[in-house]
Amino acid sequence: MNRQQTLKEDTHYRVLALLESKPNMSQRELAHALGVSLGGVNYSLRALMARGMIKLQNFTNSERKLAYAYLLTPAGMAEKASLTSLFLQRKLQEYEALKIEIAALQLVDDAGQVNVVNKTNIGQ
Repeated sequence: MNRQQTLKEDTHYRVLALLESKPNMSQRELAHALGVSLGGVNYSLRALMARGMIKLQNFTNSERKLAYAYLLTPAGMAEKASLTSLFLQRKLQEYEALKIEIAALQLVDDAGQVNVVNKTNIGQ
């Protein structure tokens, strides 16, 4: 899977997860929570709606004139469950890679400290 596809899946997962817990979030609130542009959220929502993962419901008796809720469909709930598994696998792989990188950096740092100590002791 290429990086662009991975980012798209991650964004779709995060959108579905947020909407499941807060279906009345505005696009602007979603964009802020996800750290993406408003256009990016709009694109994701349209893609999820086109695939039947979410549906839009208008609340006419809301205090806000244009209040909507994005509701996960049964297909959306199944997709979120599937994406959760993929998201978790990727994050665990990233975690393992970071542990290896941290261990390597620690070795370099420790070696650098030893070299500094040895050079200091030589002059005394």
